[in-house]
Amino acid sequence: MTVAEKILAAHAGLEEVRPGQLVECDLDLVLANDITAPIAIDVFRELGATEVFDRDRVCLVPDHYAPNKDIKSAEQTKKMRDFAHEQKITHYWEQGCAGIEHALLPETGTVVPGDLVIGADSHTCTYGALGAFSTGVGSTDAGVGLATGRAWFKVPPTIKFEIEGELTDGATAKDVILHIIGLIGVDGALYQAMEFCGSTIRNMSMEGRMTISNMAIEAGGKAGIMEVDDVARAWLEGRCQRPAVEYHADPDAEYARVVRIDAADIKPCVSWPHLPSNTHPVSESTHITIDQAVIGSCTNGRIEDMRAAAEVLRGRRVAEGVRCIVIPATQAVFKQCMAEGLADVFIDAGCVFSTPTCGPCLGGYMGILAAGERCISTTNRNFVGRMGDPTSEVYLASPAVAAASAVVGHIAAPSDL
Repeated sequence: MTVAEKILAAHAGLEEVRPGQLVECDLDLVLANDITAPIAIDVFRELGATEVFDRDRVCLVPDHYAPNKDIKSAEQTKKMRDFAHEQKITHYWEQGCAGIEHALLPETGTVVPGDLVIGADSHTCTYGALGAFSTGVGSTDAGVGLATGRAWFKVPPTIKFEIEGELTDGATAKDVILHIIGLIGVDGALYQAMEFCGSTIRNMSMEGRMTISNMAIEAGGKAGIMEVDDVARAWLEGRCQRPAVEYHADPDAEYARVVRIDAADIKPCVSWPHLPSNTHPVSESTHITIDQAVIGSCTNGRIEDMRAAAEVLRGRRVAEGVRCIVIPATQAVFKQCMAEGLADVFIDAGCVFSTPTCGPCLGGYMGILAAGERCISTTNRNFVGRMGDPTSEVYLASPAVAAASAVVGHIAAPSDL
């Protein structure tokens, strides 16, 4: 079996499962945020439930419109907060202690290898980088999960991505996943697990791995999984709140297909509007002027991303007429930016340096685009109207490219400065 199949089989109490099989599984974690939790709570009430299945296995994170931007978002967050207090939820992070959920849960060791996680947020697939099967669901499934601790799955076939060699020319983990999405399309892995392996992955940091798993959903993937190795074990040491279980694919595991990629073919790239698959080399995108740059999100808001952006911005200024917004993914990353002097670099360069929030990524607040404006962003989606007006445009890129673009006022690589 593949890694995905082994995790689902274990949580279904079965010796083995096969693609297409319907299984009902015990869940390790159920996650929701300030947008999705209120609906899930309504479902929980409609079921007649009075207590969550396990107060230690529920995670509620106010991160999308928090700190609250208006009365409606305040009411949403209050509903989640009241529920968390009523149910004595262990993993509820209040504003000031919270952060972007998909950076926060790995950072705090709340999710561990071998877990089966559902989250009422599509980028729950991020935790696959830790060797977990984690996937986004609707608020209805999340509500049922809150009450029962169970969910049904159709076992997905797995596509194996073997990426070999060393990244060159300034290419990063973000470029790896954009390259893959550009290669197979936004539905190229529809309802399939994406298993990433090869020397390129083995030599990559955990921050980079989470960037790749995070965007599996942008190719239609049900999950984006990597096997646990020494790099992961070292990063996880001292974090895990529960015993971890490592699952490794069998040598004779059956895959829907195997995609082999030479890392030397991966160049710094940008996804043009209005699909993540619309990828173009940075070198062919320098004619595109920008009004705004956003550096952060559940995709690229970790400390490695902050350092990459700061390295470009140090001693430089954001171009006149450009707004650059830098958002660390968690309070711990925020503090580390201050301790390492990165916050000073960002502020001295003329950036907005914000408290952790998903804000601009979903067009919520802290960076809404006006009609016709263009933004280069380290986020994960560039759909029509994603960050604001339907005529605005979002270009997806790595932190270094976003920072370089902010300096010159058009899409650029750090080597262009």
